[in-house]
Amino acid sequence: MTSSSHEKITVFIADDHAILRDGLRLLLESNEKIKVIGEADNGRDTVRKVKALKPDIVIMDIAMPELDGIEATRQIIELSPKTHVIILSMHSSPEYIHRAMDAGAKGYILKESAGAEIISAVLSCAIGKRYLSKKISEQIIDEYLQQKTKKDKKDLLHQLSPREMEILKLVVEGKSSAEIASIIYISPKTVETYRSRIMQKIGVKDITGLVKFAIRHGITGLE
Repeated sequence: MTSSSHEKITVFIADDHAILRDGLRLLLESNEKIKVIGEADNGRDTVRKVKALKPDIVIMDIAMPELDGIEATRQIIELSPKTHVIILSMHSSPEYIHRAMDAGAKGYILKESAGAEIISAVLSCAIGKRYLSKKISEQIIDEYLQQKTKKDKKDLLHQLSPREMEILKLVVEGKSSAEIASIIYISPKTVETYRSRIMQKIGVKDITGLVKFAIRHGITGLE
């Protein structure tokens, strides 16, 4: 690797739409300080590739198939602590932003303004600064910082472990116990046990209840 390429900020793009990935790559590489070194169209591949490539920055779509952007972010921070994740989302509600920041994201950009803000976000996050879309009000950030200091025990999401969140997402996507078992390498019986425990924790009795819970809490991109 030459010194000039070494100085470039390396970026990985994770989005399930090829057109958006291509557009982001063109936009990012128009800046001489940035080099795109990889891309993926689902959360699980993103985690695997980022672990190997260890880019400076990951641009992460929040609504990714197989493993959503929030959980993928959490896993990336664990596997590659020096990598900063910038979440790309169409949602500006506090709930989504809080969840992204709790997972360890360094930036949060709204898709509608990504074209204008993506380069600034990458340059800021590369030097360790936080970047949030200008349309996201300061009030949301203040509220988040206050909430972080006092953990809300009533928040059902906090009662679910990362593995339970992963299984919940796959159940909501319509995957069977056997399919989930093969994706995350556990037995179908263990999946059933997890599913019962999740339902008990969040107080629902069937799959419909799980789906409604997931949509309400921004765990799935389903509308």
